[in-house]
Amino acid sequence: MQISSRFTIALHIFACIHTYEGERKITSDFLASSINVNPVIIRKVLQQLKAKELVTVVRGSGGTRIAKPIEEISLFDVYEAVEAVSQKGLFHFHEHPNLDCSVGKNIHQVLDVKLDMIQNAMEEQMKTISLQEVLRDIEHCIAINP
Repeated sequence: MQISSRFTIALHIFACIHTYEGERKITSDFLASSINVNPVIIRKVLQQLKAKELVTVVRGSGGTRIAKPIEEISLFDVYEAVEAVSQKGLFHFHEHPNLDCSVGKNIHQVLDVKLDMIQNAMEEQMKTISLQEVLRDIEHCIAINP
């Protein structure tokens, strides 16, 4: 199991927008330099965030902005915007266990519900953490370690 880096990239994007908004234009090139990834990856993540109305992106001189109050955006909102786990689930289960094996025949029955419970618990916890909390913590860290 692993959530892709798109989730943390998206959070990094929000931190940069929040930190540098007003000081500089927030472009995909600037974000890519902070995150240290290719600008194409940034543009893809920005498209996903824009589609969920979490950011606005104006090409040319406009730059990128957070589209709604940060206290109204949860980590789950960001996760849901950039991760494609809702249909297959967070855990990738091997699809063809040996049905002639006692364990193989029963493994899905035993684990599917438990793995769904774990994913649901994680998602519910993500709903309780706002982007505002994360950005406040970033500000605190920057103040200590500029």
